Amino acid sequence: MHQKPLELILARNFLTSLSTPAFLVDESGTMIFYNEAAGGLLGISFEESGRMPAAEWGRAVGPFGDDGEPMPIEEIPTTKALRKGRPAHGRFKMRSVTGNEYDIEASALPIVAEGGQEGAMIFFWTHGDHNSHEPV
Repeated sequence: MHQKPLELILARNFLTSLSTPAFLVDESGTMIFYNEAAGGLLGISFEESGRMPAAEWGRAVGPFGDDGEPMPIEEIPTTKALRKGRPAHGRFKMRSVTGNEYDIEASALPIVAEGGQEGAMIFFWTHGDHNSHEPV
C-alpha cells in the first residue's frame, strides 16, 4: 500500500476541525474520509463506515436526482469539473443510512499537489436553516 500524499493528510486534518459537513475523496473518487458533521447527516461515523469506492457511496448516500434514483458519479457536473481540475458547485439529494433525505448544495475543490491532482474536498449544506441538518 502506497503512502498517502501529504496534501490529503493535511486536508483530512483541516476537515476534522470544521463543523461544515465535508468529504475527502482521492483521485479515483474513493471517499477516504468524512468529518463528524457529515457523519451526523449520514447517520454513521467515518470510523464505522470506512473508505468507500465512488459507486458504493453513490448507491448508499447519494447523490440522488429529483426522481430519487442514484446519479451516476461520472455524470455529475461536479465530478466532470473535478476531473478537469476545476472547482464546481451543484444541488443534489442525499440520504442517510437511516433513510432521512436531504436537499443539499455541494461545493467541490480539487486538491492539486506538485505532481498533479490528488483528490478533492467536497463541502455541503442542507437547504433551509444553514446546516440545520433537518431532513426534508
